[in-house]
Order: sequence, then C-alpha cells, then structure tokens
Amino acid sequence: MSKPKYVIGVDIGTSSTKTLLVAADGKIVAETTATYPLYSPKPGWNEQDPAHWWQATVKTVRAAMKQSGVKPADVAGLGLSGQMHGSVFLDARGKVLRNALLWNDQRTAQQCADITKAAGGTKGLIALVNNVALTGFTAPKVLWLRDNEPKLFKQLRQLLLPKDYIRYLLTGVYASEVSDAAGTLLLDVKNRKWSLPLLRKLDLDPALLPPLFESPDVTGTLNAEAAQALGLVTGIPVVGGAGDQPAGAVGMGVVEEGIVSATLGTSGVVFAHAEEMVPNPAGVLQSFCHAVPNKWCVFGCMLSAGGSFEWAKDVLYADAKPKVGSVFDLMDREIQATPPGCEGLFFLPYLDGERCPHADPSARACWVGLSRRHGRAAMTRAVMEGITFGMGDQVALMRQLGVKVSEVRCGGGGAKSQFWRQLQADIYGATTVTVDSPNASAYGAALLGGVGGGVWASVPTACRQTLTVQNRLKPAAKSAKFYAARHALYRSLYPALKPAFAAL
Repeated sequence: MSKPKYVIGVDIGTSSTKTLLVAADGKIVAETTATYPLYSPKPGWNEQDPAHWWQATVKTVRAAMKQSGVKPADVAGLGLSGQMHGSVFLDARGKVLRNALLWNDQRTAQQCADITKAAGGTKGLIALVNNVALTGFTAPKVLWLRDNEPKLFKQLRQLLLPKDYIRYLLTGVYASEVSDAAGTLLLDVKNRKWSLPLLRKLDLDPALLPPLFESPDVTGTLNAEAAQALGLVTGIPVVGGAGDQPAGAVGMGVVEEGIVSATLGTSGVVFAHAEEMVPNPAGVLQSFCHAVPNKWCVFGCMLSAGGSFEWAKDVLYADAKPKVGSVFDLMDREIQATPPGCEGLFFLPYLDGERCPHADPSARACWVGLSRRHGRAAMTRAVMEGITFGMGDQVALMRQLGVKVSEVRCGGGGAKSQFWRQLQADIYGATTVTVDSPNASAYGAALLGGVGGGVWASVPTACRQTLTVQNRLKPAAKSAKFYAARHALYRSLYPALKPAFAAL
C-alpha cells in the first residue's frame, strides 16, 4: 500500500476561501476559490455568516479533488488557515448565535479601554499578553457581546476563531492553536497558554475557550459527515493550522532566524521569525506565537501599502492606455525614468489612517514638497518610495527589538517588479528574494497539514523541500546611503503633521 502523497490547505479569508491540493514535492496540483459576502450593518461594523465559510470550504475542496483527479485515499492531511481575530459565538449545542465579528470591525473602542483598565493599564496588559488592546482583536468583541447583546451572551458556551469553526465542522472537535490564539488578546504568549489572570480580571469563564495545540499537531480527524460533504475519506488528520499571517509566513519559508517577509497587499505586513518571545514594550508591533512549534514571531501592518499604489493608479493613470503591457507596467517605466528622491517630493501613505509604525486613525495621506517641476511620474515614484519607507520603519522597529533581519522575502504586488524589490533591498538594508508560493497562507496551511500527516518531518523541513528561493537582490551601497538620508527626513514629517491630522 503506497503512502499518501497529497495534502490540502484551506484558507478562510475575508473575501473568499482558497483551497490548494499540494503534492509531496511541493507542487500545487489544484487551486480553487469561492467568494462570499461581508455585511456592514453600521459604519465601521463588519460581519460574516460562518455558514458561508463552510459552504465555500465544501465547494473548494470538492472542486480541487475533481480538478486534480487525486484519489481521496491519497490525501495524508488537511491544514487550516484563516482570517485572524474574528469571533464565532456558539451555544451549548454548537450552533452559531449570530454573525461573526471580523478583524476589521471597529465597534469595540470602549471595550478596548475597559480591558486596558482592568489589566492595570497598558503596561499591565502587555505584561499579561504581550500586546495592547486593538479594536480588531477577539477579546473586546466578547465584552461587546456581553455589554450590548446580553441575552445572546448568556447562551454563549464556546468562542472559536474562523478557521477553528471550520475545524469543528470537519472533526466535531473544539480546538485552536497558539498562533491564532495569540490574536485574541487572551493568550499568555510567552507560555503559550490562555491567560487565566486576564480572564479573571475580565470576568470571563475559561471554559469558553477551546484547548490549545501547536500548529502542525493533529487536533482531530475528518468525521463521516464532513468526509461525505467534501468528497474525502474519514480519518484524514486535521492539524492545528495557523492564523493567516503565520500560515503565510510558513508558505514563504519564514521559519528560521534572520528570514523576514515583506508582503505588499492592500496593507503592508512585515513578518519576522523569532527563536524567543520578542518583548513588545511599545505595543506598536504584534508579538505572537509562530506556527513553528515553540517559536515566536513579530509583525507589523501599515494599512495602505499596495492600497496607496492602487489608488495612485486609479487617480493619476485613469486615462492611461499603454501601448505595451499593463498600466502597472507603464507606472514602473515612468518611475524608473524619474530621479531617486523625486527632487524633494515625499508621499505619506496614510489613506486609511495608520496602524504601524504610527497607531493613528486620524493620520492622512499627502504629498510634501510639491513644486512645478513635479508631474505624474514623480508623484507616482514618491508614492512607491513612501510605501517602502513605511515598510522600512517596521523593519527598523524589529531590529530595535533585537530581531535579526538578513533576508527579506518579498510578496504581494510589490514582488512582481524587480525595480521595487531592489528599492526594498536598498531601504531595508537587507537582501531581497522571492519564493514560488502563490496564495502563501493556503500553501502554509497545506505544509502544516503535511507535517501532521507524516509527509514532512518538521515545518522547516517542509519549507526547505518545497520552496524555491529566487531573484536575489543585494542592497546597492550608493543607493542605500542616499535612501538612508531620505528616510530620516521622511520620519520627521509625521510628527510635524500629527497635530494638523488631528485637527482635520
């Protein structure tokens, strides 16, 4: 009897669920996606129906198996990734009480203040869970339910994160793992367990929270009902999986000291592996448990990274009709024809406020230094440089906390341009590379499933045996020196403008 040779990775995203079927050599043999709606009943409120995640999981897994022709008996394991911080409220029968509150829901400002006060202030909270209270986190959502929907709160018996609700439907088991649990604000990150002291201070019953595992640990097996729905066989191991950021880091091979990822999606996330827990005294970064057993991670998120570049395309190139390539290719050509530093022009990429390095929802985007000499190309290059300076600020914060940064693995839209990857190398002061792992979160979930299913011996081994590193670019000394001086001036602009942003 041959050993099973395939693993499934399922990523429960905010706009869609992506499923990958991956062979033991790392090759993606099937890739499927299913979308679902997001509900905003009030400004700043964002919810989803967990039933839609399950329907999308069933649809994408069945489609992946059909697309590949792989036999269900040849699937060795299943890994889960998911949007972090979301809250799924279940009653005593395991039924969903209401729509889940998502990571980008902003209704819990008062509950964040209440948590901080109950913990003895910001320092007290960081001492307990190594992070500050943010509106997106899970703990304030539970307090919001208690404060605003007390009848539902009285029925609450189990709190799950999005991917962990899918696990429950797959296996019948309540479980979570430490990378995603760290984003609830209820985890003792150093000791990788629920923080009973904080739960007591918040008057929350620890029984609401599921048992914890490491990411590649087997948490349960596929039950008969789920197997029939997905077109699989019973008994397939389902591992802990990871939150989308740690899973994406696994999918990019950020599982060893010195390796960092810089992903330019709508937001911009810099993520670093750490051998020990990274102290987080300022609370500007997130310092969590990693998806690698008994390892940690630290990451930051600027809100409008690739989003700023997309906005520049829509505004500055609305009428552009390039004869060769896409509008992004035209932007790249015009940027390269513009002098570095844009003759004194800067762009602050705060279209949606900012989270890291400045936790300031009032911050706003602007060009600083405009003159008659500046046209579309200079304004666009300033946007690219400003985004990269913001990402570089996160890299600098990590170095200040003692995190080693020797290689940066570029992902998202910014990874497609060699010019932008070189700019990142020069501003970060580190070699940049790319890795061949599209849909990194789903791919990372698949690798975790393979470790639990016995395909690979460990998470680092899985990454080494499946990922190919390419497009290596070292910092150019002259350019790096030029941008270091520019970066210092860039850093002086936000503090000068902060009072005006608040007034606006």
